[in-house]
Amino acid sequence: MTTTLSKGANAPLGTARVLVTLSWQGRSGVDADCSALLLAAATGKVRSDADFVFYNQPTGAGGAVAHAGKTSGTTTTDSVRVDTSRLPADVDRVVVAASADGGTFGQLGALSVTVAEDGGAPLVRYDIADASTETALVFVELYLRGGAWKVRAVGQGYDTGLAGLATDFGVTVDDEPAPSPTTPATTSPATTTPDTTPPARGLAGPAPVPSRGLTPPRAPAATPAPTPAAPVSLEKRRLVDLEKKLSTQAPAMLSLVKTAGVSLTKRGLGEHTARVALCLDISASMAGLYRRGAVQRLAERVLALALRFDDDGAVDVFLFGREGYTAPAMTLENSPTFLDRALRAYPLEGATFYGKAVRLVREHYFGDAVARREPLREQLPVYVMFLTDGEPNDRKDAEAQVREAALEPVFWQFMGIGKRFPFLEKLDDLRGRYVDNADFFSVTEDELLGRSPLPDDALFDRLMQEYPAWLPQARQKGLLA
Repeated sequence: MTTTLSKGANAPLGTARVLVTLSWQGRSGVDADCSALLLAAATGKVRSDADFVFYNQPTGAGGAVAHAGKTSGTTTTDSVRVDTSRLPADVDRVVVAASADGGTFGQLGALSVTVAEDGGAPLVRYDIADASTETALVFVELYLRGGAWKVRAVGQGYDTGLAGLATDFGVTVDDEPAPSPTTPATTSPATTTPDTTPPARGLAGPAPVPSRGLTPPRAPAATPAPTPAAPVSLEKRRLVDLEKKLSTQAPAMLSLVKTAGVSLTKRGLGEHTARVALCLDISASMAGLYRRGAVQRLAERVLALALRFDDDGAVDVFLFGREGYTAPAMTLENSPTFLDRALRAYPLEGATFYGKAVRLVREHYFGDAVARREPLREQLPVYVMFLTDGEPNDRKDAEAQVREAALEPVFWQFMGIGKRFPFLEKLDDLRGRYVDNADFFSVTEDELLGRSPLPDDALFDRLMQEYPAWLPQARQKGLLA
C-alpha cells in the first residue's frame, strides 16, 4: 500500500534499498535532471564534492547512491537508487533534488516523486502541486532517526538553479570565466561550448560538467540602462537599523544575526516576521549544561533569530521542571545575565513535565489551551525553540498538547542535548494532526562546547529545517492570514 505524503510529512522507510523516482509531463524545451546529495551528520553538508550524485557523476559512496537513469515518453522519469545499508557511518541524510533545464518547474505538469522498494511497488508518493518559478527543487530526503531510516516530503525550491542548490549543501561551484573582449558575449546560459574549447567545469571534481544549470549566465554585450531603485520595505529598514545598532553595542551578536540571516534568506524568509519563544528545561539533570554555558550558547542563537524576525526583537521564555513558569522576556540588553537571574528566581526541580510548558505557551499567545474543534487564525506565526536533556514524566499530556496545538499558528522546534530521545522522535512524527507542527533534532554537549563545536550556520540550518515548509501549510489550512 502506497502512503501519500503532504509537504513536510514523513514516513518510515522500512527497507534499505530504494528507488526514488521523479516523474512529470513536460512541455517542449523544458526538461529536468535528478540528483542526490549525501550529507554528513556533523555539518548537514556534503563531505566533499564526491557526495554530489548527478548525471555527470553517477555514483557516490562506492555505489551506495547511484543515478539510475531517465526514461522519456508522455511521462518522463528520472531516478536515483539508494542503499542505506551501504552509506558511510558519518552520513545520516540523503537529499534527492532536481534542476530544471530550459524553463521552470512550474512549466512541468503532473510533477510527483515516489520512493519504492528497489524492484518493488512504491512505498510513498509525494505530489508537488505548488511549483512555480523554481529552477531547482529538493523533493524528498531520506534521513536516519533513532536508528531507523525515514523519508520526508520537502518541496523546497530555489530560483538559482542547480548551482544555488549545490552551493547550499556545500558543493564547490566554480564561476564560468568572463568572455574575453574579442569574444562575442551571449545571454544564453545553455549555449554549448565550441568543440575547440574544453567544456566549462560546473563542479570541482574529476568529472567534466555541462554548463546547463550550473554556470551563471554570461554578461550581455550591451550595458542596460539603470533601473530605478526598488522601494525599501519597512522590514528591510528595521534590519538595517538593527545591524547599525549591533555594530556598536554588541558586535558578537551582530555576527550571529548575520549568520541567521543567511539561513533565513536562502529559505525565502529574509524579511519574515514571527514571534519567538524559548522553552527551557529546568530539571536537576540540566545543572551541568547551565553551569558549563551550553544553554547560554543556545539561548544567544535563539535571540539572534528573534532579532532577525521577531516583531519586537525579544524572546518570550518559558521554564519547565515539575511545574511550568513564564519568565521575563530575554532581550539584547539582559541576555548576558538572563539565565543566572532566571535560575535564581526559578531553581532547578526534580522532574520534567513537557505538557506544562506547551500549555503555558498556548495560553500566552492564544488565550487558552483548550481542545479546539477548528483552526485558530492569526496574523503572525509563533516559532518555539524547546530545549531539554531528557524524556518527560507526562508523555500522555505532552502528546495531547502538541496535537491540540496543531490547530494553532505555532511551530515547535524540539531539540535534545544527548543521544536518545524516542518520545521527541514520536512528537516529530505524530500522525493524525491537523498539520505537521513539530520538528526534532539532537546534539551532543561536545557539539555545543567541544573543541570543534557545531558551526553556527549548521545550527541555524537545523533550526530552519521544517519551519519554512510548515508556513505555507499553515496559510493553506487557515492558521495564518
